[in-house]
Amino acid sequence: MIKVLNVAEKPSVAKSVATILSRNQLRVRDGRSRYNKIFEFNYSINGQQCHMLVTSVTGHLMEVEFEDRFRKWHSCDPADLYTAPVRKYVPEDKLDIKRTLEEEARRCHWLVLWLDCDREGENIAFEVMEVCKGVNRNLTIRRARFSALIERDIHEAAQNLIAPNQWFSDAVDARQEIDLRIGASFTRFQTMLLRDRFVIDSAQDDRNLVLSYGPCQFPTLGFVVERYWEIQSHEPEEFWTINCTHRSDEGLASFSWMRGHLFDYTSSVILYEMCVEEPTATVTKVQQQEKLKYPPYPLSTIELEKRASRYFRMSSEQTMKVAEDLYQAGFISYPRTETDSFSSRTDLHTIVQEHQEHPVWGSYAQRLLDPGAGLWRNPSNGGHDDKAHPPIHPTKFSAGESRWSQDHHRLYELVVRHFLACVSQPAVGAETVVEIDIAGERFSASGRVILAKNYLDVYRFESWGDSMIPTHVQGQQFIPATLTLDSGVTRPPPLLSEADLLSCMDKAGIGTDATMHDHIKKLLDRFYVTKDANTRFSPTNLGEALVMGYDDMGYELWKPNLRSLMEYDMKEVSVGNKSKAEVLATCLQQMKACFLDAKVNKVKLLEAMAIFFNRSDRSNGDDSSALGENVRPCGLCQEANMVLKKNRDGNFMVGCSGFPQCRNAVWLPGPVLEATITNNICNSCTPGCIGGCDETLRQLIEICGTGSRVQARGRPPTTTPSNGPPTTTPSNPQRSNSRQAPCIYCYQTGHASTDCPSRISATRHVQSHGMNQQNGESSIPCSTCGTPCVLRTANTANNRGRKFYSCSSQACNFFVWEDSLNNGSAPRSAPRQNISSSASNPSRRGGRGRGVQNAGRAGDVTFVSATGEPISGRRCFVCGDPSHFANACPSRGS
Repeated sequence: MIKVLNVAEKPSVAKSVATILSRNQLRVRDGRSRYNKIFEFNYSINGQQCHMLVTSVTGHLMEVEFEDRFRKWHSCDPADLYTAPVRKYVPEDKLDIKRTLEEEARRCHWLVLWLDCDREGENIAFEVMEVCKGVNRNLTIRRARFSALIERDIHEAAQNLIAPNQWFSDAVDARQEIDLRIGASFTRFQTMLLRDRFVIDSAQDDRNLVLSYGPCQFPTLGFVVERYWEIQSHEPEEFWTINCTHRSDEGLASFSWMRGHLFDYTSSVILYEMCVEEPTATVTKVQQQEKLKYPPYPLSTIELEKRASRYFRMSSEQTMKVAEDLYQAGFISYPRTETDSFSSRTDLHTIVQEHQEHPVWGSYAQRLLDPGAGLWRNPSNGGHDDKAHPPIHPTKFSAGESRWSQDHHRLYELVVRHFLACVSQPAVGAETVVEIDIAGERFSASGRVILAKNYLDVYRFESWGDSMIPTHVQGQQFIPATLTLDSGVTRPPPLLSEADLLSCMDKAGIGTDATMHDHIKKLLDRFYVTKDANTRFSPTNLGEALVMGYDDMGYELWKPNLRSLMEYDMKEVSVGNKSKAEVLATCLQQMKACFLDAKVNKVKLLEAMAIFFNRSDRSNGDDSSALGENVRPCGLCQEANMVLKKNRDGNFMVGCSGFPQCRNAVWLPGPVLEATITNNICNSCTPGCIGGCDETLRQLIEICGTGSRVQARGRPPTTTPSNGPPTTTPSNPQRSNSRQAPCIYCYQTGHASTDCPSRISATRHVQSHGMNQQNGESSIPCSTCGTPCVLRTANTANNRGRKFYSCSSQACNFFVWEDSLNNGSAPRSAPRQNISSSASNPSRRGGRGRGVQNAGRAGDVTFVSATGEPISGRRCFVCGDPSHFANACPSRGS
């Protein structure tokens, strides 16, 4: 006997399939996952006796994600995510399901896949195949295609197994990878750029706020914002129109001006006065004709969501949740379908027969099946067929289940009534149109009498009311009962309803029938839009600001065009016209160019956000820190990049983005006010150098240290005691007292900062300069501010043990090596700069100098600021004077 492993998409579907195939004669046992049972029974497939094992997954078995070193937000430049390696793996919470499949697959001969018959289900099928074939290469793989969990469909699927569709699965793989790369890159970009710069009032915890971007989500937001802008920009304009009425024994007829209305008041008055002067009306035309109101097309997913929203004000998310419940219970067919036309093989009469006994619409079903009533009509063809599922229709009779909610009752009723309507004759009405002439101006009135309601008898959601009009004959003349000149104003379009939004998405090709409701839900969850009681959407300040920022860039990332092209390409993959690799390469190349363009123009996003939100005091004003711009590859771990950023104290550092796995860092001097990254490469230095050729700056960086540090500090802040000059104090006492951390005064380990010999000697020197001299401790006065400068010891690789003097005042930049003094060199004020930087006392430097420049090549240097703007010029970096270079600066040795 052949052992067959059958895998369904959900536990409830597995139970239904097993119950139907076994005719409820089955054995149940537990798998590794307590939620995914295993059902056993015997069954015959095309005459072959089989021992069937039926189990399930819970949706996708695998996830697509970046490799571990790219998953942390600061691990790389977001632009790198377009080429970073990705992997498909089974997450931790699905491992028990994976083990069940492996254990059962080892003992089986066949694998039959009962996944949902759409692209997503096909992709899940290939995930199951990968796991099972990993332990049993000899498995025979088959696919069951079904659209309803009813006996007829399930037995037919089991006897007509087919091969899985690789193209469908490839289309989903392409979409998953495209969405992951685009979504992750833009989400990181937006969030790191904006979150800490603005107080976003919609976020309860704005420190953990994620400003997500999705290639379907953002065009959907764009529809809402664009309609909102149309309303906001609308300027009411007054117009005028002429109306008249005619009263007779049969009633009152209202005639409308066939010009519609005019915006010019003078012209309207002239025409109106002509009618008043010659008010006799002459009937010029009486037209009577039969009018038909046709029933709707068979029901697709999008139409189900739109009608549930319009009739019941149900959200698209709730509609799909309820529809899924009804499908899994066997009451309706598969609810995710683009098809709106029935196949000729579908037995429509049998479906109607099942509803003859219903207490509400049963009598209508009987009329439909009565040939003498003439009510039956084969349904119209809507022109869409996804080749996977029929339109949504009822599959089992129910007069209402006790466990159903009100939404379940409503949705089941809608599906049944819609199906009965689409196999019915259209409503028939007699319409009368009367046209009259008054002084050369034409007016018209119309009325309708319904002759046969037909499908409207069962489809209570639509109406086509009577509007009687008195009898008129051609050539008849009369004096109007009223003749008025009325004014009005133009009105803006309404906000988009959920049905409107779904129509916009469907028309533009944004999302699929199975995902559109998810995109709308994400906009609400992210608080990009709100929905009122009438299911109409308005953008929040956050949603409007994001769209405005991208709109100001001139790159319409919020428009549907790019995503529509992607969706088209993925459909081409699903039918074999394009390969997955081809579509991935094209889409990602295009979107990476968009991303780089947005990154260059990020100031537009900042400007748009500033219109709606206040600046945050958490902002450090450094874009390169927020966006993780690369300085150079990390030489320690050789995996991640070194990026420029600020620590919590506001000091600059260049650290490995692989932190905490890699703690490689370069600590920059504390008084540095600006640090930016330039793409220029100095002829004397290697690419990615920090500090350039300036010897003093390089020495300062060495003093501050490299490698792993508990905290980044250039120099401790100063305080001014009431009885003496400034002294240094730690800004974090708890961290300072730790014997594991380097001393914040001399940067050596082995003692606490409170016991630092340098600090003790500094205190003695402040109290009595002569005492220091008597004790043999060296100190010199600062040449800038006069503060005593105590002797300290460097603890870096290149200068370990080397002595130096530096001023304890944070506002001063005085620094000198002890051996330089012994060689006769004058002490100097060191510029605390890195990459492109400005020192902490700009008033003494003639303004903030931008750029570390070498005296011999100053004119060739160009730097780029955090906003991406080039900074160039020939200027002394000590005093800011453009007339000389730093090596000839008169302030340098003073």
